[in-house]
Amino acid sequence: MTDHKGRISDNKCWTADHKSQISDHKSRIFREIKYRELRRQIRECRACEELFGYEPRPILFGNADARIMQISQAPSRRVHETGKPFNDASGQKLRHDWYGITDEEFYNPDFFYIVSVAHCFPGKASGGGDRKPPKVCAGKWLLQEMELVNNEIYILVGKYAADFFFPKSNFTDLIFEDQRLNGKPAYVLPHPSPLNVKWFLDHPAFEEKRIKEIRYEIHRILNK
Repeated sequence: MTDHKGRISDNKCWTADHKSQISDHKSRIFREIKYRELRRQIRECRACEELFGYEPRPILFGNADARIMQISQAPSRRVHETGKPFNDASGQKLRHDWYGITDEEFYNPDFFYIVSVAHCFPGKASGGGDRKPPKVCAGKWLLQEMELVNNEIYILVGKYAADFFFPKSNFTDLIFEDQRLNGKPAYVLPHPSPLNVKWFLDHPAFEEKRIKEIRYEIHRILNK
């Protein structure tokens, strides 16, 4: 009798676990369908064409279950031309020197979801450098992506991205302290551009210590 009850109890537990697995699977499929539709809408967006004076090319990379979501300011002209995010000197420094990973790991869509506050190259400013991207893009698209991508951590690259999510915080303080975003761990980085050399000279502790801590977390997530 006891054994019989035990078997019933085990069966009930198995049934509950099975139902939970089915529910999780259905939720994942539903989220994937919604994400694919959102991705299609983003790629077809031309809302800023009149503002830019040329046809925009929205850039995003990664799968809905990517482990790390990396958010920067906006694609550069080179990225606009190639369609490949961080395909420049800044990207080399970010991947190899800071993250300590290979190109294959960085461009693995199951590892990284790579996006920006604005999805398109905003054009060049009259005084040099890139124009600041329109924040309307983030409200229209990025926040939806953050709801659907099932990442484990966030990495924010550059002051523009940091200011968007933490508008009242000091940028340098954000870099040297762990953050929380959307209920998940978040890490803030200065932009790896060669033009940012003064910041690195003024804050040697970033490359001496802080980036090593962030690199550890990246490797921990990717090596699961």
